[in-house]
Amino acid sequence: MHIPVLLAGFLAGPVCGLTVGILAPLLSHLLTGMPPTYAVPLMAAELPVYGLVAGLTYNRLKLNIYLSLIIAMVLGRVMFGLSLFVLGLFIKLPYSAAEFFAGGVALITGLPGIIVQIALVPIIVAAVRRKRTNG
Repeated sequence: MHIPVLLAGFLAGPVCGLTVGILAPLLSHLLTGMPPTYAVPLMAAELPVYGLVAGLTYNRLKLNIYLSLIIAMVLGRVMFGLSLFVLGLFIKLPYSAAEFFAGGVALITGLPGIIVQIALVPIIVAAVRRKRTNG
């Protein structure tokens, strides 16, 4: 889900990235059962930040795509952790916000996705932009 949200932000702008980020976890859960129910609100907080920040930093602030991508991923993970803390006040979760940040869960569990995103997203964005300009 992360890659389509990032691509929406980079290619269609911050509002589209935000919208796709809000809708993707719920639609994915309804269609596939993933993410698990407890994670839907967490990802529905994280992914809009990915799309919004990617769109703002790249399209509006004109930052380098790699810098924009890293900023979006960091802020998205921070939002996930904050959401984890808030949701954890109301229901029992598999791990706490403290474990998420202190134990390195934020980085370790996301490392394969981070690598794939850094490798693929800039290539896809460049290819789509090149295709748009060359018609």
